[in-house]
Amino acid sequence: MNVHHLELFYYVARHGGIMPAVRNIPYGIQQPAVSSQIAQLEEFLGVTLFRRRPFALTPEGEKLYKFVQPFFSNLDKIAGEFQGGQARLIRIGASPIVLREHLPELLQSIRKKFPELRISLCDGDATNLEKLLEREEIDLAITLIEKKVAAGIHSLKLIELPLVLLVEKGSGIKSAEELWERDRIEEPLICLPKSESIAKIFQEQLSRRGVDWFPDIEINSLDLIETYAANGWGIGVSVAIPGKTLSSKVRALPLPGFPPIVVGALWRRSATPLLQALLDELKRVQKNSREWTHGGLQNTRNLCQDKSRKLRCRFLAFLKSGAAIAKSTLNLLEILLAIKNQTT
Repeated sequence: MNVHHLELFYYVARHGGIMPAVRNIPYGIQQPAVSSQIAQLEEFLGVTLFRRRPFALTPEGEKLYKFVQPFFSNLDKIAGEFQGGQARLIRIGASPIVLREHLPELLQSIRKKFPELRISLCDGDATNLEKLLEREEIDLAITLIEKKVAAGIHSLKLIELPLVLLVEKGSGIKSAEELWERDRIEEPLICLPKSESIAKIFQEQLSRRGVDWFPDIEINSLDLIETYAANGWGIGVSVAIPGKTLSSKVRALPLPGFPPIVVGALWRRSATPLLQALLDELKRVQKNSREWTHGGLQNTRNLCQDKSRKLRCRFLAFLKSGAAIAKSTLNLLEILLAIKNQTT
């Protein structure tokens, strides 16, 4: 049996198809070459390993993947241990926007402690990332914590984000309660796809209140929800991110009684020194975000009620929270908490 064929199959099974595998294989190889060699592997074994459209492993493919996965998923890890005397590789899973925008900043301080740090990154939603943790294909996931985590997985809650409604600045709606009291809500609802935690929680809470209000526009970005609400397309469902300044064209209406969105870090087993250093950095971010939320923001909330003092309110909140927090926490968490569905 050709071991290289097994390696290619591992990437195809792990990433859910030949093209996703080509994008993630750590060396250059084209889609036709992968397809050809997978076909050779199937011919050698005399079985079909997966269905192409939609992608799904066959029972034989599942069996083979379970056999080869522990070996291929740990190659970089064991190489790092041999080369550096301790693991220098950290495998992190998160949404693409977290990986692209703010994880590099978080990892800068870690690199100072581990100059020869090697990083493996993959994207995914909360469900997929937890599965990767269980299969020990990643060391750390930064994601939404939607439910009680599985046994054997540790968690660190980073922040809770309250749900809010975004209305056009000129809207006459003063509170969410005004909407719940109506016989029918006429305004279009702008929301994330129904598979998202924000959409799920919002609809569950509406149901408990006996309110029927379903999305007219589904968008996979909170920033776009704000943009569409600001331009009068309807009312958006979003989260209040500490320190994030909304567009001057929208207002945020709190949703009292609605549970918050929880974002956190997940990992498995005891932490290596490298993983522990990263967790310590996340705890620092967690502490700063709490200081912002419960300090400057809370202490200036009453001032914010007075429209004539809004600018002063924002300035005081910034001073109370500290410029360093505004940079290190808000830059990271605005993306970290901007919520997934940037999965491929």
